Amino acid sequence: MSVLDRVDQPSDLRALTKHELLRLCDELRAFTVEAVQKTGGHISSSLGTVELTVALHRVFESPRDRLVWDTGHQAYIHKMLTGRRARFDTLRQFGGISGFLSRAESEHDVFGAGHAGTSISAAHGMAVARDLMGEERHVVAIIGDGALTAGMAFEGLNNVGHDHRRVIVVLNDNGMSIAPNVGAVSRMLEAVRTATPYRGAKHAVRSVLDRMPAGELAEEARRRIFTSLKALLIPNLLFEQLGFTYFGPVDGHDLFAVEGILERARDFRDGPVLVHVHTQKGHGYGPAEDDNVKWHGVSATGASKPAGPQYTAVFAETVREILSRDERAVAITAAMPGGTGLQPLFKEFPGRLIDVGICEQHAVTMAAGLATAGIVPIVAIYSTFLQRGYDQMLHDVAVQDLPIVLAMDRAGIVGDDGRTHQGLYDIGYLRAMPGMTLMAPKDEAELRHMIFTAYRHAAERRGPVGVRFPRGAGSGARLDEPLREIPLGVSETLREGADLAILAYGHPVNAALAAADALARNGIEATVVNARFAKPLDVDRILALAARTTRFVTVEEHVIATGFGSAVAELLAERGARAETLMLGIPDEHVDHGAQSLWRRHHGLDADGIASAVRARWPQLVRASAAAESAG
Repeated sequence: MSVLDRVDQPSDLRALTKHELLRLCDELRAFTVEAVQKTGGHISSSLGTVELTVALHRVFESPRDRLVWDTGHQAYIHKMLTGRRARFDTLRQFGGISGFLSRAESEHDVFGAGHAGTSISAAHGMAVARDLMGEERHVVAIIGDGALTAGMAFEGLNNVGHDHRRVIVVLNDNGMSIAPNVGAVSRMLEAVRTATPYRGAKHAVRSVLDRMPAGELAEEARRRIFTSLKALLIPNLLFEQLGFTYFGPVDGHDLFAVEGILERARDFRDGPVLVHVHTQKGHGYGPAEDDNVKWHGVSATGASKPAGPQYTAVFAETVREILSRDERAVAITAAMPGGTGLQPLFKEFPGRLIDVGICEQHAVTMAAGLATAGIVPIVAIYSTFLQRGYDQMLHDVAVQDLPIVLAMDRAGIVGDDGRTHQGLYDIGYLRAMPGMTLMAPKDEAELRHMIFTAYRHAAERRGPVGVRFPRGAGSGARLDEPLREIPLGVSETLREGADLAILAYGHPVNAALAAADALARNGIEATVVNARFAKPLDVDRILALAARTTRFVTVEEHVIATGFGSAVAELLAERGARAETLMLGIPDEHVDHGAQSLWRRHHGLDADGIASAVRARWPQLVRASAAAESAG
């Protein structure tokens, strides 16, 4: 019987011998590689935290002690050790277990998050609640060095240190987020990892200082010597200046060394502690060690080959064309050079590709600063992550009417990453900003022209503009046309019909066309419009349609509230049009993990769903067509 088969809950770990614990770590790695390749998911991050996770669950008593994992990429081992290993064949699948932490899934998941940098702030809140309620429990935040680049992480460190609250922060330092880390913090941590061992030198100096005479002058001398020693041997170490007692660095793959340092942190009572654990992403699995960017996230084995190129690749190739034409253009990404497709351009356009780390707020305001100086910034951020830059978009970009381009990848239903990563809110929060222009393409060919249109819009200083596009492959549309501008606020009619008008925005356009074909077989003729713009709307076309029909259907992969359909309904109401509007999109509920196609079907955003919604809303059209067929 394997050791892993004997571990169902964290308490089972405490009965294992040292030899069995080492075997368990090997078995956890093997299970992770085998299971996650079948379902898809994040492999490298969790392989790097095997020993750390085992040690955490041996030293602390979850869920009484709160283990607050940042992001969740690194927490698959935590899931396995807390009773969910048997369900790993459902990981990220429709109706299965989440790829991130989920409070609804387990009492051991005390805080769920899919965006980086939240753990320290959440742990601080739990520690304050613990002390207010007079409870005795430990609160531990486990954060990666990539997440530590997020501004919110430093807000949390600053407040915990100021509060002098008993919180343990475990820094899982592997030199990576998804891509290699960037920035001064990353350089500082590298210096810490490679510095002369500080603790040994500290003890040697202490033995000398302890023989010094007592008194205020001697105490001040001790303090100054220790400060100088620290600055000499551990360059730029800021954690103790922030109020934390620093333990480490320790080899994160030496299980018993990690366990020992965590026990010291657990038993330390004089304020917050930061435990610095050095790990290797993908540790113990050769392919992931060699290329942990590739193995950060893997697709399920046996996935079918897409019909067309990835939208991301088409976007990146279009950016290449733009940067080749205009030296004023630059591209910015927030720790996602690979995910946004821009990685190959860094060498091709040195100095004009900028990775700011997990700092979406900084990315947006930096772009605003570039725009003030005549540069044309193209900011590539997933729709879900741009939410973190809302204030910067409003306050720093829109208020000043600064011309930047937002390229919002993974807009709409994203699939397996689930509710924390759905790109379902960008139309609403950007449409409300004065001066914004918002576009979405019907296919990958139109994406090229929209990115170029957005670039020209910004280059001509006409204000900020956003283009949203979905995750996944396109339909196989031709990509050999020269780049051209699309007239601002002009839609296109793809099909004519007298019974109703279907206005589709972005990815659902092709589903709307297929739905119109299905409705035609029932004798229902629908006009189908590729809206192209959510702001400004094509007012002339919409009002012309309203003069011909009172039935409107809007289709979008976005929440219905505040979305494209709401914009159309607002226009019709403002102009006094007598129209009945059926808005199809995401209702007032979260979309969990599972294949995009399943969720589109679930919410009626595929061709069958759109056609069925029309028949249900206007059954008289179906009856009329049936009667006409009978008469014929």
